[in-house]
Formats: sequence, C-alpha cells, structure tokens
Amino acid sequence: MEVKVYRQDGTEANRTVVLDPTIFDITPNDHTIWLDVRAIQANARQGTHKAKERGEVAGSTRKLYRQKGTGGARGGSAKSPLRRSGGTIFGPRPRDYSMKINRKVKSLARRSAYTYKAREQAIYVVEGLDFDAPSTRQLNGIIQALGLADRKVLLLTDGTNSNVYLSGRNNPKVSVKEATSASTLDVVGAQVLVFQEGALDALSSVLGQGASVEANPQA
Repeated sequence: MEVKVYRQDGTEANRTVVLDPTIFDITPNDHTIWLDVRAIQANARQGTHKAKERGEVAGSTRKLYRQKGTGGARGGSAKSPLRRSGGTIFGPRPRDYSMKINRKVKSLARRSAYTYKAREQAIYVVEGLDFDAPSTRQLNGIIQALGLADRKVLLLTDGTNSNVYLSGRNNPKVSVKEATSASTLDVVGAQVLVFQEGALDALSSVLGQGASVEANPQA
C-alpha cells in the first residue's frame, strides 16, 4: 500500500512511500487487540483502593444494648457493618491488577491495529517536523494544513523529539509518541495517524520484516 507524502504546509511532496505489508497489510486479529488493550489499562491501575472493615474502624466494641427484651434485632457493637459508622463488608483491598501478555501477542495486536488504520486510509506521512523550539502554534498549523484539526491525531516521531512533544501537550486532540513505543491503545484510540517520514523505518525495524519506506516519484 502506498501513501502520499505531505509537506508541513499541507501540500503534496509529489512522491509516495510504501507501507511495510508485514505491519500495515496483515490479517488482523481482534482478540489480540482486546487482550493487549485490556492489559495496558489494567497495568495502569494503581490498585491502592482500601475500605476499612469491622476490625479497622474506630469505636468501642461494647454491646450497645441487651440481647433480649428490646423488641428489635440483636445488636452488637458500633463497629458492626450493619451500622452507619461500622466497617465495610468485603470492601476493596489493595491488589495488583497487572497482567502479562506474551511478546508475540503484543506484536500481533499492534500490527493488527496499524492494519485497520491503513484500511481506513487514516495514515498521513509528513516531511521534516524539525522544530527549533517548542511551538504549539506551529504544530497546530501543520495539523490544520492537513485538514485534521477536528480529529484525534496520533503523531508518531522518529526517535525522541522533545520540541515536537512539548508542542503537542497543549492540544487535547494531539498525542505525540515515538513510533517504536506507541502502544496498541494509542493506535486504537486515535482517529488519524501522522508519521514523521523517518518514523516508518523505525517502526519497521521493530515490528516489520522488511524495509518500510520506499520513495516513488509521482509523474
């Protein structure tokens, strides 16, 4: 599959790149996507929730009234879970929610997510993206020039690019990630993927089985 290369002003660069078919043109596996997204979300949970149970709430353990003769139910101490100030029955306790996903499953999930984006024609490739300093206005101008101002964009860079990353922090619809570290959740959660041109090679070196970028001049 070929996609056009755009300049930063939104105009076409009169050439295309070939997407690595081992990443962008496979038979997608929905179950691996679900497994990986579930694991990512589970691993992000702190698991520090805690409710006090009967033995942990403050209060006296004396019996509030006699066992018989009141006409009511038998009552225990003020720490009883049945009372407003009592403990919680089977309340949440601190726990570890992390889940393990096999490396090949994670790889298949990411490649499946990229394949879906390619089929939706939601992939753009942009030249350059070399910012002299962080500039939200400059990055927003590029997004707007591509006609993506109203869409949720995942911008994938070739290696660490702190100026581009800082430029995207103030735009809630733009997320900047290194292409090699973007997760399945990042890809699935975006409406459009915008690649820095060199990021395709970086991604292919991690997930693919061959060269991902090939310049093809257009007539």
